[in-house]
Parts: sequence; structure tokens; C-alpha cells
Amino acid sequence: MSATTLVIMAAGMGSRYGGIKQLEPVGPSGEIIMDYSIYDAIDAGFNKIVFIIRRDIEKDFKEVIGDRIARHVNVEYVFQDLDFLPAGFETQKGRSKPWGTGHAVLCCKDLVNEPFAVINADDYYGKEAFRLIYEFLNSEARDLHLYCMAGFILGNTLSENGTVTRGVCEIDDRGWLVDIVETSGIMKEGSHAIAKGNYGEDLIVDLESIVSMNMWGFKPSLFGELEKGFEDFLSNLAPDDIKKEYLLPEVVGSLVDSKKVKVKMLKTKDQWFGVTYKEDKELVVSSIRNLINNGVYPSKLFS
Repeated sequence: MSATTLVIMAAGMGSRYGGIKQLEPVGPSGEIIMDYSIYDAIDAGFNKIVFIIRRDIEKDFKEVIGDRIARHVNVEYVFQDLDFLPAGFETQKGRSKPWGTGHAVLCCKDLVNEPFAVINADDYYGKEAFRLIYEFLNSEARDLHLYCMAGFILGNTLSENGTVTRGVCEIDDRGWLVDIVETSGIMKEGSHAIAKGNYGEDLIVDLESIVSMNMWGFKPSLFGELEKGFEDFLSNLAPDDIKKEYLLPEVVGSLVDSKKVKVKMLKTKDQWFGVTYKEDKELVVSSIRNLINNGVYPSKLFS
């Protein structure tokens, strides 16, 4: 089995949810969404887990999931601190918001030296996506500039309880990513979805569109690009812009545009679900129960 790591971004504030949604139980034995992602990742072949968390949730995080998982697979922790910055830069006065997903992954640079996947902590992705990414990373391991992304069907990723933001993907006829367009305010309306454009205009989006759910496969070569990009980001940041984030999809999009990397789109038909809003939890609990009843998961994952 090749060394392959799963990086889980769990440092988000959960502002829309109103709490630490990553630690909410959704399974019959107290499992949280991350339990199912980790179970699927290990089943696919991943053999190390790196959790990106905030220092203030470390104790709760380890009690809820970290200590259990560490009995089954190698586990490491990374803290996404505001002061994790390149030499010569300081945190803006008044900033409390994390620096974003690009910065979160950059925080892992000293712990990850092998091919790795990146996921959100509060999203359920399904077994197929983990298998596809693991197989790609290990079949293309020698090419340090070939990355991949799990692409989900938009209609399989919507919430019934509010609008969502999705990166709508443009793909060429050979399956390579061309562009990601961040699209906000998406909600299903009949046979299509509606969204808001950059100027507040209504857009019609095909429900069969392929979207990014922040599930990526990378090589360690990404860290050098993240470092250079983050320095550029900070150099061009206005002193009073305390909410702007360094986002992973934007970094990857820039690397694709400049032809520094190629990103293979790995399409999955699995049903995504997650807890974006408090009202989503009931659907997640029901979906997990159905998967258990259909034999996809045991009733208890990690003891």
C-alpha cells in the first residue's frame, strides 16, 4: 500500500450553522460526518489522517473523534493559526477570520511529503470519490504536476433549507479542468437551479453541471505553489480588508490558467450531503441510516 494522506479541513467557524458543526453526531453510535469520510478513505487505501483544527477546539475534537481514529490509523494535527505567516508579514489588526482554505492546506507543509487528498470536515462525499482519488494519485505518482478533483453533479449537492455556494466546473473533452466559477445563492427551482451572478443578476444553472465540493487530490509540489501564492496574496491585501481569504479553488484555478499544473476531473455520481444549516441535520441522520440499512456501513464504525 502506497503512503497516501487524507487532509481534513476542520478549522471553519461554522457561522451559518451556529456552532462547531463538525462535531455534531449524525450516526446511530454517535458518529460524526468525519467518521464516515475517514472510514471510506481507509477502505480506499489512505493510511494517514491530518486534521486541520483550531487550538480552541483541540480538547473537544480529540475526545469526539481524534483519539478514536488514532487507534486505527496514523493521525497528525495541524493548527490553522492566524500568525502562521511568511517572514516579514504580520496579522492585520482586528482580524479574527481564518486566512482561508489555501492557508489551511499550507499549514500542513511540514507534515505531508506524499500524495494527499483534501476534504471539508462537514461534507459527506461517498465511497466512490475516495477510491477514484486514491487510484489516480497512486497511478500518476511520478508526475508531480498532475492533480485531480472529485466532481459532483450539482443536483446531488443542494440543500433544501437554503442557498449554497458551489464552484461550477468547466471541463475539456479529455476530462481536464479548464476553469472553476464560484457561484453563490444556488437553489433548485423546478428542472434547473437558479443562482446569483457577480452583479446580483439571476443565473440559470443546469442541475447536471459538475461542481467542486473541495475534494482534491494533490502532490507535495502544491506546497511550494501555495507559499508563493500566499505571499502574493498578503502583499496585495489592503490593511483594512480583514475578511478576505486565500482560497484553495482560486489557487488551483490560477495554476491551471498558467499551465503549471493539470487537474483531472474524476466524476462521481454519489449523493453528497452536509450540514450547512441546522435544519440539514435531520436529512443527514436519515441518509446515514439508509446507508446502514443498505449495508454500506456497519451500525458502529470506530470504537
